[in-house]
Amino acid sequence: MILVATIWIQAFTGTNFDFSAYSSSLKSVMGISQVQLNYLAVASDFGKAFGWSSGVAAMWCPLWGVLFMAAGMGGVGYGGQWLVSRGVVEVPYGVVFLLCLLAGCSICWFNTVCFVLCNRNFSTNRALAISLTVSFNGVSAALYALAANSINPSSDSLYLFLNAVIPLITSCAALIPIIRQPALEPLPPEAVQHDNLIFILLNVLAVITGFYLLFLSSAGTTQMSASILFGGAISLLVLPFFIPGIVYARKWFKQTINSSFRFERSGFILVDDADLELHKELSMREGSTLSLLHGNGSITWTKSELCCGSVIGNDQLVMLGEEHPAWFLLQRLDFWLYYVAYFCGGTIGLVFSNNLGQIAQSLGNSSQTTTLITLYSSFSFFGRLLSAAPDYIRTKIYFARTGWLAIALIPTPIAFFLLAGSGSSVALHTGTALIGLSSGFIFAAAVSITSELFGPKSVGVNHNILITNIPIGSFLYGLLAAVVYDANTSTSDGIIEMTTDSMVCYGRNCYFLTFVWWGCTSLVGLASSILLFMRTRPAYDTFERGRLATPLD
Repeated sequence: MILVATIWIQAFTGTNFDFSAYSSSLKSVMGISQVQLNYLAVASDFGKAFGWSSGVAAMWCPLWGVLFMAAGMGGVGYGGQWLVSRGVVEVPYGVVFLLCLLAGCSICWFNTVCFVLCNRNFSTNRALAISLTVSFNGVSAALYALAANSINPSSDSLYLFLNAVIPLITSCAALIPIIRQPALEPLPPEAVQHDNLIFILLNVLAVITGFYLLFLSSAGTTQMSASILFGGAISLLVLPFFIPGIVYARKWFKQTINSSFRFERSGFILVDDADLELHKELSMREGSTLSLLHGNGSITWTKSELCCGSVIGNDQLVMLGEEHPAWFLLQRLDFWLYYVAYFCGGTIGLVFSNNLGQIAQSLGNSSQTTTLITLYSSFSFFGRLLSAAPDYIRTKIYFARTGWLAIALIPTPIAFFLLAGSGSSVALHTGTALIGLSSGFIFAAAVSITSELFGPKSVGVNHNILITNIPIGSFLYGLLAAVVYDANTSTSDGIIEMTTDSMVCYGRNCYFLTFVWWGCTSLVGLASSILLFMRTRPAYDTFERGRLATPLD
């Protein structure tokens, strides 16, 4: 019940991903420039900078209270924007900016609720639970597109109304499971294996949901077909409720299927707190020496020294899981390589999704905006699911997670240079899919990487420091796109359309330079991720050798 409630919350609270669906309408109603519209997108992303407040609230308030405070902030933030977009009220630009800020902050509060639920109720499979539930955040835009089309396909402002109302309805639906959380008890090994099987089935169901939204949501062009498809999507989200029935079929699964899976030492569990603490404890117990090659020579420590804090030689990490206080984190080269990789990878993909509405409009594909949003959302979902794949194949193919991060960044520059080189609809759809896949993987893998490199106990603070790159990137990348866009509204190469007091740019030149700059920037992120992988690979290899040498009870 708790896992299903968390999946629902994640699936219906990724409201920042449908910004491009209503941004053109909001820009037209308010009569603002592309630069001013970019500031509204920045405000939404800047709300993440106040995500720490949700952690403070969770310390003093019941979790259901934090959930409804998040729903209240989202209701006010998006509800106010909806009233503006409908012309019901006229407020200054600064008020709309604050409404966007409040709406963006609500998303962080919802995420905190989900993380706390997973941490409290899935101590053994914590990482798998977080990975699975966070993946559903990627389908939010596709779900909202179906919901909007099932009510009124011609109304862009409807997205804002749904963004305000649906998270509140979802919070009410998730209230009973949250209030009636089961007592926390250690799970026996048999129950852990059973949970692993359930997670396999849930991931299979997640893949089915993703393919359903990807291939069938585009068929929801009419109000009736969209209503039917939206009902089908809701059914798939309700289906996990029937997973407890597997308990009664446990013996049959154990006899016919379980024998073909080897759960012991399977690597299903990500590198979490227990793994890292066990690794340190064994290292302390053995007290033998470890020699690793760094730079020009060999550095030797005793394993007990490694566990007590001497885990960095020549500013290079040699052991996973060592806690990094914030002040020490900011002095580490590995952190800044990681920061740049995220800044030039996942963040730039998020800014691209914010601009999808104007990109489609400039290329004459305004009617395809909803399809593009669904495409980005679905591939972002698959990217998030793929972030857990390295752990499923860990016994056969082991590769440092920072190496998978570098691989995940490869599609981003390819996509941007493809978009710069061609203005065709095929290129637009292909580039959108590649960017969604890449950024989705990065978003989901980031929490695990932060935990492994800089300590699981400090992950809350350290990850919030990491994601400060999102509002910074949203401002810089969005400002670049807006300046290029507005500059091309006054050239003779494109067509200019006056809509109230705002201008609309048409033609490839509207985003050509932006795609080139974004592509070059993403190459910097790729280079940074490769350097991070090279520097952290010895630590991952050391951890894996220790894991393989340790028999599990």
